[in-house]
Amino acid sequence: MNPLIKTSQFLITTLLLSLLVACGGGKTSEIKAVKTNETTTDKPTKTTGEKMSNPIIKMETSKGTITLELDAEKAPISAKNFVAYVEDGFYDGIIFHRVIPNFMIQTGGMNPDMSEKPNKGNIQNEANNGLKNDRGTLAMARTPDPHSASSQFFINLKDNDFLNFTSETSAGWGYAVFGKVTDGMDVVDEIAKVKTGNHGHHGDVPQEEVKIIKATVVK
Repeated sequence: MNPLIKTSQFLITTLLLSLLVACGGGKTSEIKAVKTNETTTDKPTKTTGEKMSNPIIKMETSKGTITLELDAEKAPISAKNFVAYVEDGFYDGIIFHRVIPNFMIQTGGMNPDMSEKPNKGNIQNEANNGLKNDRGTLAMARTPDPHSASSQFFINLKDNDFLNFTSETSAGWGYAVFGKVTDGMDVVDEIAKVKTGNHGHHGDVPQEEVKIIKATVVK
């Protein structure tokens, strides 16, 4: 391969990864992981022969309704964390604050004025669970610290293989997939079409407000 082409591909990948950090007033690199016994060991259990039930989330947005199915077996920490935020009404009224066509749409923690909502703290990265960042999957956003995900998440608009787990290292952890869109991918694609621009030091912010009106656990 031409060295110039190879270098260009590396720079593009690095740029896209940098865009997935959870927002935090420009101080995202200072966020540290909080690994409590509750978040790392309190996993859903099931009896022998009983299939674990995956939570179903209905997310009503200003563009339409998106239905999500969480993978409680392969991503128990992330799924439990997400359900807790939904049940608390945390996501109601927040916006999709970062939209990059042919890549992903991100939400989970910013108010309409682009101020950040206080979250519950950070959770263990579960990207080593075998789930892939394929189109329509739901994954946790985080800072460069692998174990710094909290409330923010994104929906993949295409297969983003370079976001997948490769090793338990800073560069290899990847982004943890914990669910998928089961209905409303057309709504996701509509969100991806909105015009974006800058808002302070934030880039790729929709110029048209796209809001989560209400998120509820339906199963």
